[in-house]
Amino acid sequence: MTEAATHLSDVRQFHPRAHAALDNPQIRANFRKAMDGLMDKRRNAFAEWDLETLRTLGANVRQQALANLPDLLEQLEKKLTTNGIQVHWARSGDEACEVIRDICVARNAKRVIKGKSMVSEEMELNHYLEEQGIEALESDLGEYIVQLAEETPSHIIMPAIHKNTGEISDLLHEKTGTDRSHDVNYLTASARQQLREKFMQADVGISGVNFAVAETGTLCLVENEGNGRMTTTVPPCHIAVTGIEKVVGTLDDAAALLALLTRSATGQHITTYFNMISRPRQPEEFDGPEAVHLVLVDNGRSSIYQDDQLLDTLRCIRCGACMNHCPVYTRIGGHAYGTTYPGPIGKILMPHLLGLDATRDLPSASSLCGACGEVCPVRIPIPDLLVRLRRESVDGDRVHESRVRGHGLKRSTWEALAWKGWQWLHVRPTLYRLGTAMGARLRRLQPTTAGAWTRYRTSPRLAPRTLHQQLRERQTGSTGAIPARQRGASQ
Repeated sequence: MTEAATHLSDVRQFHPRAHAALDNPQIRANFRKAMDGLMDKRRNAFAEWDLETLRTLGANVRQQALANLPDLLEQLEKKLTTNGIQVHWARSGDEACEVIRDICVARNAKRVIKGKSMVSEEMELNHYLEEQGIEALESDLGEYIVQLAEETPSHIIMPAIHKNTGEISDLLHEKTGTDRSHDVNYLTASARQQLREKFMQADVGISGVNFAVAETGTLCLVENEGNGRMTTTVPPCHIAVTGIEKVVGTLDDAAALLALLTRSATGQHITTYFNMISRPRQPEEFDGPEAVHLVLVDNGRSSIYQDDQLLDTLRCIRCGACMNHCPVYTRIGGHAYGTTYPGPIGKILMPHLLGLDATRDLPSASSLCGACGEVCPVRIPIPDLLVRLRRESVDGDRVHESRVRGHGLKRSTWEALAWKGWQWLHVRPTLYRLGTAMGARLRRLQPTTAGAWTRYRTSPRLAPRTLHQQLRERQTGSTGAIPARQRGASQ
C-alpha cells in the first residue's frame, strides 16, 4: 500500500478512533483539563474588550484580503522580490516539498531545523525530507515532543496537548535521557538545551507564516518560545512556507488580526515574540540568514476560492478557538480525526484538501451546537458550511455547482426514493390523511429499534390518533369543546 493510500485509509477510520478515545479516560481527562483552561483564558483576555466589534473588524479584514487576493499576491511577490526574498509558487503539497528539496540540494544542506508550521504538516514535509536523506528536527517544544513520540499534532496551536506532564517526562527520559520530573521549567529547559546545539548545526531553517503583508513585503511570525526567531536567523538560509490565503494588505490589518489571534488562541494579550521578516541579511549587518525564500502553497485553496460560500473557509487565522470550545473535539481529541487539521476547522477544510470521499465522516461529526461559529474571531460560519458539505455528500451538484471532490458519495438510491415518496404524499391531502391514518392503525408493527439512534434513546412511537383526528374530535365535542380562538387558528 502506498503512503497516500495508507493516509486515506487512516482518515476513513474516524469512528473506530473516536470510540477508542472515548474509552480512554486519560485522553478525556487531558483534553477536558486543557480545554477548560483555554476557554477561561480566552474569556479573561477579552473581558475588557468589545469582542463583537473586534470580531467584525477581523472578519472585514479577512474578507477584504480575500476579495483582493490575486492582486495582493502579485503585490506581495513584487515587494518581496524587491527586498531580496525569493518567491516560489506550488500548486500542491508535493510540489512545495520538491521546491524545498531543490533549495536544500542547491545549498548541499543535510540538516534542517523547523519552526512550527501547519502547512508543512499538511505537506508531510518531514517525512518527505527524511526520504531525501535530509534530517528535519522540530524546534517548537510541542512539535518536538510529538516528533519524539513519532506522532502527529493533535491541536493546531498546542501539538502535544493530548499528553500530560507525567507522560511528557517519561517520553523525554526515554528518548533524551533527562531525569523524570513534574517540574515543567526543568523539562522545558532540558529540551531547550538539547535544541540549542541543533540550531547552530542547521544548514537551513524552515518556518511558517502567520501573516504576509503585501504593502511592505513582510512575513510575520507569532511565537512564544524564541525558537521561531532562532530558526529564521541562525541558519544561513531561511525558507518560509505558507498557504496563499495568509496574505493581508497592510501592517494595520496584521495588527488587528494579531489582537484577535493571541487572545483567541492562548488567552494572551500579546505573544512573547512577534517576528517581522522583510529581507535577508544585508552586507553591513552581522546576523540573519544570507538567503530567504518564501514558498506559497495552493494545495486546493484556489478551488475553495472559486466558491462564493465555501470561500469563508479561507478566512481562518489558525487560532484553534473553535477546537477549544467544541464538545466533540474536547471528548475525542485531535488524533481521532486522522487529518492535519482536526476539530471544526478541519471538518470544513480537509474535505477540500482530500476530497469528501476520503473525509466522508467529518462533516457529520458535529452536533451543530454553534459554539465554533460563536467564538470564531473572524466570524467563519462553520455550522453553515458543515451543513453545506453534508448536502454535497448526498446531493452533489444538485444543490450547488459543486467544487468539492467526492460530492454525492453518500447518496443512496433507496433513501432518495423514500424522500421522493414523502414529497409525493405530502402534496396530496387525501392520500396523506389516508397514509397517516393507516400508520396510526398499524403502529404496533413499528420496530422498537432504529439503528444507532436508539442505542441510547427511546425509539419514537407513532401516535394512536393523527393530529387531524384529534382536532376533529375536539371540534365535534367528543373530547371536549375547543375554544373559539384555538379553533380559528387550527382551521
